[in-house]
Amino acid sequence: MSHLPNKVEAELQPLLGQLLKSIKERISGAPSVECAEEILLHLEETDENFHNYELVKYLRNYIDTALGSVIEEETEKCTSAEGRSLGSGQDTLVQQVTRKTRESEEYKEMMRSLKNTMLVVVESLINKFEEDKLKKEELHKKKTHEQHTSYCMDSCSDSGSSFNQSYTFMNQEQLQIIVGKLDPSQPKEIRREALQSLCCAPPSDVLNCECWITLRKHLVAALSDPDPILSDRSLRFYAKTFSSSTFSATRETYTSLAKHLESCFTSQQSSVPTLSAGMDITNPDVVRLLKKFRLLNEFQKEVPSFWIRHPEKFMEEIVESTLSLLSVTHEQSFRAESSHRVLKPVYFLALLDTKASWFNKWMHGYYSRTVVLRLLENKYKSLITAAVRQCLDYYDSKNVEDDDTDNLCTMRYHRTNGRRTYYTGHDLQYIYFVHSLCLLGRLLMYTDGRKLFPIKLKNRKEPVALMDLLVLLIQMMHQNQKSAQNANTTQRVFFLSDSFAPANLVMEVLRMLCGRKECATECLYRNIIIDSLLFPISTWLKDDQMLVTCVETVLINTADILARIASTDRGLSLLLFGENNKYAASNCPSAAQLIAEFTKRLLDGEAPPLASTEPSTALKGAFIFVCRQMYNTCEGLDVLMPYGLHESISKAWKKACSLSERTPTPVAGNESGATAQELQNTMVLEEMLLDNLLNFAATPKGLLLLQQTGAINECVVYMFSRFTKKLQVSKCEKFGYGVMVTQVAATAPGIVALQSSGFIKALVMELWSVLECGRDDARMINPKPTPVEPIDRSCQKSFLALVNLLSSFYAVYELIGNMPLPNKSAYSLREVPTSIVDLIDRLIIMNSNAKIHSLFNYEHSHMFGVRLLSVMCCNLDILLLLESQYHVSEILLNAQKENVRESLENPGDFIIDGLSVERNQILVRMNLIGGPSERVLPPRVLQKGNDPYRWPLFSSYPLPKCYLREPLKKPSVKQDNELSKLLKNLELQTDWLESCKKQFCRIMKSKPDIIKGSILAELLEKFVGHFADNPSDCFFRSYEVSDSGVKRLSLSPIQHLGIKIVVRYGKFLGLLKDDSDQELANLLKHCERFVKQQQITISSSLHCLQGGYVGHDWFASTAFLIMSGDGERTLRFLQQFSSLLVSAFLWLPRLHASIHLSVQNAESGIHPVYSCTAYYIEMLLKIEVPLVFSAFRMSGFTPSQICQHWLSQCFWNYLNWTEIGHYIAVCSILGPDYQVYMCIALLKHLEQEILHHMQTQDLQVFLKEEAIHGFQVSSYLDFMENLEHSYRVTILTEMENIKS
Repeated sequence: MSHLPNKVEAELQPLLGQLLKSIKERISGAPSVECAEEILLHLEETDENFHNYELVKYLRNYIDTALGSVIEEETEKCTSAEGRSLGSGQDTLVQQVTRKTRESEEYKEMMRSLKNTMLVVVESLINKFEEDKLKKEELHKKKTHEQHTSYCMDSCSDSGSSFNQSYTFMNQEQLQIIVGKLDPSQPKEIRREALQSLCCAPPSDVLNCECWITLRKHLVAALSDPDPILSDRSLRFYAKTFSSSTFSATRETYTSLAKHLESCFTSQQSSVPTLSAGMDITNPDVVRLLKKFRLLNEFQKEVPSFWIRHPEKFMEEIVESTLSLLSVTHEQSFRAESSHRVLKPVYFLALLDTKASWFNKWMHGYYSRTVVLRLLENKYKSLITAAVRQCLDYYDSKNVEDDDTDNLCTMRYHRTNGRRTYYTGHDLQYIYFVHSLCLLGRLLMYTDGRKLFPIKLKNRKEPVALMDLLVLLIQMMHQNQKSAQNANTTQRVFFLSDSFAPANLVMEVLRMLCGRKECATECLYRNIIIDSLLFPISTWLKDDQMLVTCVETVLINTADILARIASTDRGLSLLLFGENNKYAASNCPSAAQLIAEFTKRLLDGEAPPLASTEPSTALKGAFIFVCRQMYNTCEGLDVLMPYGLHESISKAWKKACSLSERTPTPVAGNESGATAQELQNTMVLEEMLLDNLLNFAATPKGLLLLQQTGAINECVVYMFSRFTKKLQVSKCEKFGYGVMVTQVAATAPGIVALQSSGFIKALVMELWSVLECGRDDARMINPKPTPVEPIDRSCQKSFLALVNLLSSFYAVYELIGNMPLPNKSAYSLREVPTSIVDLIDRLIIMNSNAKIHSLFNYEHSHMFGVRLLSVMCCNLDILLLLESQYHVSEILLNAQKENVRESLENPGDFIIDGLSVERNQILVRMNLIGGPSERVLPPRVLQKGNDPYRWPLFSSYPLPKCYLREPLKKPSVKQDNELSKLLKNLELQTDWLESCKKQFCRIMKSKPDIIKGSILAELLEKFVGHFADNPSDCFFRSYEVSDSGVKRLSLSPIQHLGIKIVVRYGKFLGLLKDDSDQELANLLKHCERFVKQQQITISSSLHCLQGGYVGHDWFASTAFLIMSGDGERTLRFLQQFSSLLVSAFLWLPRLHASIHLSVQNAESGIHPVYSCTAYYIEMLLKIEVPLVFSAFRMSGFTPSQICQHWLSQCFWNYLNWTEIGHYIAVCSILGPDYQVYMCIALLKHLEQEILHHMQTQDLQVFLKEEAIHGFQVSSYLDFMENLEHSYRVTILTEMENIKS
């Protein structure tokens, strides 16, 4: 058998074709034939579908048929002869059978026949491929010829393309003959034939011929000839020239066509119609003009894509010839009656390109824009003047023709019902107006375009300034509401949805201006513009009948522009305060207040119907969104607070929820279309309101307002649904929900809402999948690299998210307070943690082999947990909570004890690795308290050399001496003479207070080291005592100190551990003795009893509100150290201090669920330090240190979180003791608002570090773990005084309102 049957060949052809198609991309991508052969040879190894190909299956069956008997026979022979000796060597049997089979005659015959057959199959496939290729080429040629023929028959119609070509080459003699035949004196038939021949010649040859100048004259004459055939063929030659000539030929052709069109309007024999007669586009003369303008316009829109490749002269001539044409005016246009004016060229161009797309393209690139603007300014400003005049004329005509405003609607409406053949003068005027408006809108986007204003117009005394034009356009938008009201229902639909409607055109221009910062600043951020946009609203707020005539769509579009303005800092300031604080100076309501009032009335149902319909969901949503752009900022919320928008939105949302519950569910088969639509509309309204309500959580005070509405849980669920889909917050927001999640997580109710929504569970599970599972869809071609950083890049995002989530003590207490660890005896490898307690159990508290063995990546995962623990323990309250509940330090010490070398030479030596170094750092951090120069923290990095880590590891307390600084001696400072005199003569001087404040500031700036120790204590006692004795300075009622029942009180484990830390720090500072523990414990019991006396009974599910203050009292501890451990003296000081307003902000337990707060505020679980102090910190930071504010936003962290952290522990571990004393003194003496200024000064001091760590994406970790180096309160006192002059009234007023 030398050849397979023909039937087999027919079967193999499609199978081989299928295989080749499947691997076509792999073969075609090979760089050489050899590489392609290699791909084919190793196809079985690289292609997972190899055995699924039909050809492979066919060959396998064929081999089985041809060689099956041979293989079986050889297998039996080998097995019987050598079976015993082979044993387990199965590969030897396979090799023997294979060798014998390949040596058989059957194998050789099979390969020969298969080879011959495949050669025939391949050859037939190649022949078939070549035949198909030839057929395609012939078909393509035929199609091209048909297209060219149809183009010639089309005679350059409006719908055909102008750029097609087919050439017949000619020599110079033939061209000269054609030129002679084109002479106007020749008969028409000869000229027609000559033009037909000319159209078939290459345009480059024609333009380079010796007689081109004469030919050009003849072509222009043919264009102007009344004979339609001559004119069309000449125009066809121009079209061919545009698409196939050199740039010089194209330029000459374009300028020639433009000059010809210009002559059409300047010639006395012109047949251009007049404006009053309108335009009949079936008129042959008009048709020819439109074709010429159409060709011109096509080239105008095409040329910007390639003119940058040619000399600038090419572009300049094209631009100038165009502007010259459009600036043409006819003498008839100066007649007294404007209705008899002859149509100008711009009318024809506007009819073909109504929205001036040609001008938009010319202005897009800087290369052409500079030339256009220069020519407009120097030579053709009349074109801009005419455009402005057209806009003014249209506006004036609308004011006069109130009863004849249906022309626009009718024109746009009838255009959809068929092709128009006639345009009236009104239609043409409107089309020219649209063209002018679009042209001016594009012009205003650029600085040099705006410099063309003001424009001087005839019959107007004052030139038209830029603001005049914009105000006129906005008025035009409001004015055309009447047109929509007067139109019938069908026409109104077209009016509202048509992009050519005046209101929509103006909105398009305003949106373009909003999109460019510089342009918006010059054009839109003006009081006059805002007043014009708000005119219908402000008028309605004065007169309820005004808004009834408004078109809802116009109001929605207006709201869209206002939202875009409010989304920028400059625009927001304009809406809130006006230019140069105009609203504050004039005591008139600001734009923001007008918008808020209107929105509130819409929500409360107090707005009148619009066009006989109730305000729609879209209208409400549009104006709420404007307000949202304001109230999601601190300064905006400050202005809108009096309007209670959170309450109005909440009521509307609850109403929508009740409506959706009452609406019956649509049933299949019933006619419930209206019910389904109603339900859908209600759900859209519900979601829109919830979305806008959620955005109150963008600021600390807004979060408090959101919590008070009772909708925080639903809002967080909605946020979680969008967060998981990675959706933007809104169309005006650049970032996602990261900042908002962080803001919410800073409070107890916020973290509870996040937990109930499933957010925390999803975050923990996602982290676990990154740490332990890896990506399921990742193809493991290469092994995953071993992480060299403590926190690998793959889990950096999850790490920062957890740091943000667990930054606040209140949040951590709600998640883990009084909750034991699972501590199971065994953990399944498939058991995934779902809560923070689970995460601590599995990644941090590694106190059993079961936990270690349950991790696939023990070192990496445990390192993640230890790093997270390190950041969490920077918050002293969280440290005390973890230590009291889980004995973290004991677990870490045991882990260090177990991490030793098992060698005979040095038994007990610690193994130095990443985990032991990290644990060492945490143990030192947990045991030592102090500012940047008061404690020593070992580094995390290893050094090169024989001794990579010179810091000793340890497995039990106390710490090795190298970690301990020498205890400080008790400060003994001589009193400054001037200050001591003021203190002694307190009762003798009436102006003591102000004088002492000034003297205190002077000493703080010049001799800050004097104010410490006993002088600081005496100074605080004198000032606080004076304030407490003055009823006007007392903000709270003072409490009576009594020892009865105090001894029976018991302190929490957190307080007991806190006492140890405080005493240890006090001994280091030289302020306390060894027996100070009981004294401090007694003081804290007095403070706890006082707090409980002024605490209201609250029914709340929050753990932190179930009893007394759950954290340690760091302010009382600080006061105890200031008073050098004198408990009675400290108690007297705190008794007097508790009556002052400043106590509410420095002494956090003072207002825990206090009777001095409103019931809503007390039940919220949000402390005034967060809702008030942190709120104003964010507001001032944005104004005073904007780069730092932006860095926080970009990092997904909030200034309020870190400041709440600092303030809650009185800057312990962040500032040196002297600076902490100065902080207490400054706030107590100068006012509680200095707490805000202090934080602003700190963040300003850290500006460069914050910007650096924002770029390295570890800002949160840096701010929490690092002490604040180099900061002195005295150095920033001048800065803080300047802040006081600017913001004291606002901040102090709000601080005093905490009772309401």
